[in-house]
Amino acid sequence: MLETFRALADPSRLQMVELLFREPLPVGTVAERLGMRQPQASKHLRALSDAGLVEVRPEAQRRIYTLRAQPFREIDHWLERYRSLFEEQFERLDAMLEELQASNKPVKKKLKSAVRRRVVK
Repeated sequence: MLETFRALADPSRLQMVELLFREPLPVGTVAERLGMRQPQASKHLRALSDAGLVEVRPEAQRRIYTLRAQPFREIDHWLERYRSLFEEQFERLDAMLEELQASNKPVKKKLKSAVRRRVVK
């Protein structure tokens, strides 16, 4: 998966992934839409292919690039652990906001008090 992140870290490759998300494209169209020369586009598409993010199929004289779903499923699975962490934090924030809304104190004072309690802990 590290190779996947390395490949996606390049802005041009990330733009290519966005293009290929919509539809499979030949290298010439990718280059044209991103405003780069075909050899540059080919180099980036090769890196995406080496990382397993795209697959290539020949069609007459053209090479058509398509995204592969599996690497993105792996990223989604990896991110799932972090989603649960953030969901827990949002649930605590929701509970604190509900407590603030239920009380009679002004929200600003309650928030400052809650923040101070968290900092002191």
